[in-house]
Amino acid sequence: MIKASQFAGKTLAVFGLGRTGISAALSLQAGGATVLAWDDNEAGRLAAEEKGVTLGDLNTADWSNIDGLVLSPGVPHYLPKPHWSADLARQADVPIICDIEILAREVSSIPENNRPKIVAITGTNGKSTTTALIGHILNECGKDAQIGGNIGRGVLDLDRIHSGSYLVIELSSYQLERTFSLRANAAVHLNLSPDHLDRHGDMVGYGGAKKRIFLNQTSEDTAIIGTDDEAGKALLCEMIARKSAPVVPISARRSIGSGVFVLGGKMFCTQGKRVEEICDLSKAKALEGQHNWQNAAAAYAAVKSLGLKPRDIAKAILSFPGLSHRMETIGTAGKVRFVNDSKATNADAAQQALNSYDEIYWIAGGVAKEQGIEPLVPLMKNVKKAYLIGESAPRFKRTLTKAKVEHKISGHLQMAVYCATRDALESGASHPIVLLSPACASFDQFADFEIRGDAFRQHSQQIIDLFEAEMKIKRGDDKKAMAS
Repeated sequence: MIKASQFAGKTLAVFGLGRTGISAALSLQAGGATVLAWDDNEAGRLAAEEKGVTLGDLNTADWSNIDGLVLSPGVPHYLPKPHWSADLARQADVPIICDIEILAREVSSIPENNRPKIVAITGTNGKSTTTALIGHILNECGKDAQIGGNIGRGVLDLDRIHSGSYLVIELSSYQLERTFSLRANAAVHLNLSPDHLDRHGDMVGYGGAKKRIFLNQTSEDTAIIGTDDEAGKALLCEMIARKSAPVVPISARRSIGSGVFVLGGKMFCTQGKRVEEICDLSKAKALEGQHNWQNAAAAYAAVKSLGLKPRDIAKAILSFPGLSHRMETIGTAGKVRFVNDSKATNADAAQQALNSYDEIYWIAGGVAKEQGIEPLVPLMKNVKKAYLIGESAPRFKRTLTKAKVEHKISGHLQMAVYCATRDALESGASHPIVLLSPACASFDQFADFEIRGDAFRQHSQQIIDLFEAEMKIKRGDDKKAMAS
């Protein structure tokens, strides 16, 4: 745990007692702060209390004695409607922050030569894979690196920070809008597409929150910017004009005069006097698809800016094992391959998987975002049949009918997996893919995308095990027949 010593002697309200809220409360307590922690959910309060968090009902608290509100990232302080705790904080002129801001103040209190290096990553899609990949590269190259934030552990739950260590932090727009002091030695902005607009109001507000990742950077730091979307191109121009930190553009679609790019699956760096081929990403089995090429380019640029050798970085990239729920291969039953892409909670994320395979038996649905699956219609040529689940099924059915894509409403995930497998096995396709890439949030049927992905893995594995058992019996029967 990181002790929040910069808040010693102060009184902090903490609302939202999930993973980050509990770690923030414990960190503040360990650092000498008085904590009043609360959650609307009684079960959350009890779970926090069992872990040693001091509870305090913020409904009846004297806010004139409170120095700050640590608000869980998922709880709105402004749009679409402020939570009551945010209203109380604002009325009392109490600043609203998050756990990332607490970490940032702890790091900035350390003499600069003794601070850990911070790599921060944001973007609408790909940030978890990029974060994990950067952490993997650093560890494979012998560095003491930890990953956290919007992935894995809350940042204040990480091990004690020290000189020579690296913190690789995935940052959501929800976290960035409440972060003011963070200085990232390498800051990565991957891409921007419509998401969370109810929280940020519009794309300007959403993009503004993401750009905060570059706050406080100096000429000693590096800004890495994906340029494969229009927002990225505009941001690149803005950051070059700002002249606050050196800028490294990346692309998975085109060559770049001075940056890192991928063409035909091969990664190149043009930051020196010549074009240098880094590695062949077709050999990186956990980084399939053009979107993952962009993730790899970003990871390379970020780690190279910290002084690591290109050859060592390339070797580590090719050994990356991948992440659960991000185009994760579960296994095969005959020619049928099962791919878990449950993290694809919007159309833009699902587009990556639909663009990476040719013979897809697609499981989609859940709680749809505003755009639905309309943006995916141009990719429907890769979909042999779709299997719709969750509350979005009727809406998606209309889109697929209009696009003349064969489909059925399966209702629930287990039925969708079984039907997709049956159709894939009977299709005679060379490389059929049963793909869960929902293009939706999970909240209608599952608590989160991870639980949804775990359920897909379980259903798929049952089919794989059954298929292998049948093949084993068949092989045994064949041997008996040959012996007789």
